[in-house]
Amino acid sequence: MCTPRAGLKLGESMIEIAIHGRGGQGGVTLAKLIASAYFLRGQYVQAFGVYAAERSGAPIQAFVRIDDEEITNHNQILEPDHVIVLDRTLIGPRVVSGLKPGGWLILNSPEGPDAYVAQFPGRRVATVDATGIAVANGLGTRAVPIVNTTILGAVMKVLGLALPDVKGAMDEVGFGGANLSSGQQAFESVRTQQAPGKIEPTARVRVSGRVASILDRDLGGLPTIHTGDWASRQPKRHQLTPPCNDGCPAGNDVRGFVQAAAKKEFDEGLRLILQTSPLPGICGRVCPAPCMEACNRREHDEAVNVREIERYLADHARWPDVTKPKRAEQIAVIGSGPAGLSATYHLARRGYRVTLFEVGAELGGVMRTGIPSYRLPRDVLDREISFIVRHGVEVKTNQTIDRRRLLEMSHQFAAVFVATGLQESRALRLGQDAPGIAVQGIDFLDRARHGQENLIAQRVAVIGGGNTAIDAARSARRLGARSVHILYRRTRAEMPAIKEEIDEALEEGVELSELVAPLRLHEDALGPVLTCQRMRLGEPDASGRRAPVPIESEDSQFEVRCDKVILALGQTPDLSIYPEGSEVRDGLKLAGLTGAPIFAGGDFATNEGTVTAAIGSGRRAALHIHRTLTGEDLFPPAPPEVAGPDRITMHVFAHAPRERGVILPPDVRRGSFTEVRLGLLDEPGRPAATIEANRCLSCGVCNECDRCLSYCPEGIMVHRGSGNYEFDYDYCKGCGICASQCPRGVVYMAEL
Repeated sequence: MCTPRAGLKLGESMIEIAIHGRGGQGGVTLAKLIASAYFLRGQYVQAFGVYAAERSGAPIQAFVRIDDEEITNHNQILEPDHVIVLDRTLIGPRVVSGLKPGGWLILNSPEGPDAYVAQFPGRRVATVDATGIAVANGLGTRAVPIVNTTILGAVMKVLGLALPDVKGAMDEVGFGGANLSSGQQAFESVRTQQAPGKIEPTARVRVSGRVASILDRDLGGLPTIHTGDWASRQPKRHQLTPPCNDGCPAGNDVRGFVQAAAKKEFDEGLRLILQTSPLPGICGRVCPAPCMEACNRREHDEAVNVREIERYLADHARWPDVTKPKRAEQIAVIGSGPAGLSATYHLARRGYRVTLFEVGAELGGVMRTGIPSYRLPRDVLDREISFIVRHGVEVKTNQTIDRRRLLEMSHQFAAVFVATGLQESRALRLGQDAPGIAVQGIDFLDRARHGQENLIAQRVAVIGGGNTAIDAARSARRLGARSVHILYRRTRAEMPAIKEEIDEALEEGVELSELVAPLRLHEDALGPVLTCQRMRLGEPDASGRRAPVPIESEDSQFEVRCDKVILALGQTPDLSIYPEGSEVRDGLKLAGLTGAPIFAGGDFATNEGTVTAAIGSGRRAALHIHRTLTGEDLFPPAPPEVAGPDRITMHVFAHAPRERGVILPPDVRRGSFTEVRLGLLDEPGRPAATIEANRCLSCGVCNECDRCLSYCPEGIMVHRGSGNYEFDYDYCKGCGICASQCPRGVVYMAEL
């Protein structure tokens, strides 16, 4: 009669119990009592009921889950390990639908288990006269006996627990006296029997292709009137686009890989990312995370930490095997930044022979030269570039491609993709009175990574508000500058830099002056001086941001003492590479005629300025090149409508704090280029990425939560079919409760 560990399944930790009863018999309370017994043994538990029909005497169901790990599944239990039946009138084929082989069927019946051998062949049956014991102890009446505490004793005995567990559970809920006496009597009097015959999985009882219900004709009969004729509208189902997916410039299935992480399917999560982006470890560190800005959970508490989940998958999952070239066509990719690497990857994995040209000595483009190692460690960059190159890519570094060379390549390759980024830094006329003081931000960062900058005890002014400005300011602090001052002509709210990077810079002692524009740089007897102008915000300009306007007053100008000025005002593409009359494309857009088609992408074509956007641009270019060469269109269809926060039933979801990951303290990080953010920290047996991923609302996509099934007031209108949900329109009156209870906007009402 004992099972391996207090009722747990062989080889597994979770057990699931389904309880069938009628309103007034205490079925939901029984679920709580069983859960309490296991909770007191130190296990995770879950107890809940189906509340569609709460009338006294109406059929109800309740469920219990017990596990050694935190329980994140909140669906109804369709395939229980054990079944408990509180009312004799419910004993029939329906209660064993989905019951797993080897599970117990615990019945409230005065008859012995042998009376049910023929009815439930191959099943382990236990019986106890819970009604008789309850009535004898004054629990309820003969018409409506309250049998929950009584049958608890029988359940504990059958599942291998002890009498102290019965008492402990009742104490936890506040029961005693006759309840405890009844439970103890049931513990002693329960009878068990293994029914003869081979134990095999029991097929679910179905009538006319539906899961059997207590109202089925052979169990009591469906209504004879097709009440669906009364309906003026019907429930339908559709899938919407999760806002995180819609907001990802790389085109990642964000919801998909987050849900995989929630199930601890880390390899699958990484596989999903690699369908669209080959740089998950990089994006998990430097992406500004527009997916998190779009996350509906922001309306509830905090956005899901998608960036850290992506990083976790890249760092912990098993990377798949690579493919090798199999096509005859050879394609040239110029530039090994994120756009070039992305295009190279997506072409190579489709079998093309790709030659990757890079002007520098190492691959990576701005990710290597312009992003400091405290944000993007070089081993992570090298790992993901190596993964791409192993797809049979030929690499040629130290290659300067000019207009003549590009024209030659257009006759040597089937297609050419240009992703050389933004090579020309925007200039700022500050005068010529202090030569050698001003340096471009990208040049400064590249010199810093080579150890060619020494700023000990110097005063540094950084002009700009983007990521390059923040990276330069934080790097200057690490190189010994005694003060670092960022001057930005708008307010912090308009700064395009990643918000967390701004926060961290300020924590490290960088100063920020808003609404300040530099006018001129000169030297006086005390050294270099930067004269600045105070600004105010006027009307929005072409960027959509309010334009900075000089303040006209006597004290609107002031001076900033500095030893070095770093200009981080952005860059522009160098278009001189293109022969006159050449045709240049970014996807379908004509950007600028040669032997072979020439395409452009990344910041060179779009100037969007993020690694993630460049990855998406490179992928689109690869798909367009493939379509041009083969005629095969692999572009995804237009996605459905986005599931905005108005589609989500927020109150259904419990509030939960975000997993933030580990970050070095400011006093440690500002003296070193060691990585600042260390990622999510696992707890014993609880991967942090899974904990965080379970906060995902799965917006616009059904995750089989069963609320439509549970809240259907008739109990027969919505049911599963072939792993999905179906509506029985013969009987659905169109009340709309299922749609109102759908947390994710999947179920909606359509007018007839």
